[in-house]
Amino acid sequence: MSSHLDYEINKELGECYLFMGDLDKAEEYYRKAVTCNGIHSDPYLGLATIAVQRGDLESAIGLYKKAHQIDAGDKSLAGMALIELERGEHDLAFEHFSAALALNPSNLVALFGLVQVGHLASCLEKVIPHLENYLTMDPHKNEVRFSLAGCLVWINRKEEAQRQLETLLELTPDYEPARELLAQM
Repeated sequence: MSSHLDYEINKELGECYLFMGDLDKAEEYYRKAVTCNGIHSDPYLGLATIAVQRGDLESAIGLYKKAHQIDAGDKSLAGMALIELERGEHDLAFEHFSAALALNPSNLVALFGLVQVGHLASCLEKVIPHLENYLTMDPHKNEVRFSLAGCLVWINRKEEAQRQLETLLELTPDYEPARELLAQM
């Protein structure tokens, strides 16, 4: 068997076991994938996910950084940012979430992480363009439009928030959180 085929099989098995919640088996297969072919970031991302689930943030950030060295992608940036957010490193988390969105504007982990850090660091004005950008790609994503409306309310741009909520309710009339926020306003 070729080492590329071995890599693919082990990576897929790692993903399957991770999905099923068997962290030990997932780790075993991701480690095998790394030894078959160490030039792919996916096994390191999987190992980082396992480390996060085990509460080992130090190992996780190292694994995300290793994945990022191999392939400077949005997933590794978002992973690092989530850990930085957890550690209270808001500026760094904001920087990494933003960089992830620059690479992939539809990365919802990075987008919602950016909203969270925007609230914590009181910089929601910088988050709004990312939410608006996402909505140009997928105007029917209710959670994103609702987050945008919430950010607008928070920074006292209530007329714009109201327009977003009304648009959301036109698209999805039974979206109860939008109805409740509109009533509160």
